[in-house]
Amino acid sequence: MPGTAPSFHLGSLHTVRRAALALAASALLLGGAAVPASASAAPKAFHPERDFAGSTVAAHEGRHGTPALQPLVAQTLGNDVSSWQGSVNWSSAAANGARFAYVKATEGTGYTNPSFGQQYNGSYNAGLIRGAYHFALPDNSSGATQANYFVNHGGGWSADGKTLPPALDIEYNPYGATCYGLSQSSMVSWIRDFSNTVHSRTGRYPVIYTTTNWWSSCTGNNGSFGGTNPLWIARYSSSVGTLPAGWSYQTIWQYADSGTLPGDQNLFNGAYDRVQALAKG
Repeated sequence: MPGTAPSFHLGSLHTVRRAALALAASALLLGGAAVPASASAAPKAFHPERDFAGSTVAAHEGRHGTPALQPLVAQTLGNDVSSWQGSVNWSSAAANGARFAYVKATEGTGYTNPSFGQQYNGSYNAGLIRGAYHFALPDNSSGATQANYFVNHGGGWSADGKTLPPALDIEYNPYGATCYGLSQSSMVSWIRDFSNTVHSRTGRYPVIYTTTNWWSSCTGNNGSFGGTNPLWIARYSSSVGTLPAGWSYQTIWQYADSGTLPGDQNLFNGAYDRVQALAKG
């Protein structure tokens, strides 16, 4: 994925403002006041096509070299993609060593990845173990609401040995305040609400994608998820570094936002049979 997001043109912003003014005028002409935006409305200048696992990480935490691996266990190469990549050549990705992939399915409650079908099914058909992830907007609607939207639009799981658990991408807010205006306790409650709803719908607790810095700032480094939710940690450096509280090891490490594979580069912390074991539940 690109290291920096494309610029947002002023023309697009003017279009959004004109549409908002037109809506307000229409409401007044009908004899009523304009209805304020609901809590589940999309953020201003909504750009879900620019949001993906790690889209905010480099800007906040930088890049600090490539992995210098001396792992205690074997590592398995994989990648994650979103609409940024469009139609992915999965045969080529497999030939270059990819063994698993995560695909963005949804964001908030108003966006589905238009390339999801090609990416999710294409990776499966190329022999990769695949999974779907949701880009969270915790100030947009409740955890349960977003979890249901995610599961209803591709975020499921089946015990076929080829499908990874659903994943929650919770990272720096691309639309404003780092922690989405939530207190640390409210953020923990939101994540738990999402996690429990996914579990009740699919039988699997979601993988949690985050960074140690964001988790520390926005959850108070809460340690209560390590016993149920696998960790997908993002850190673009030579080592995985300190992990969030509650996890003694990462399941997946997103170590770079570009490389030989389409999208972001990931290492599963184990040999391929461990990837299969996670997929089987």
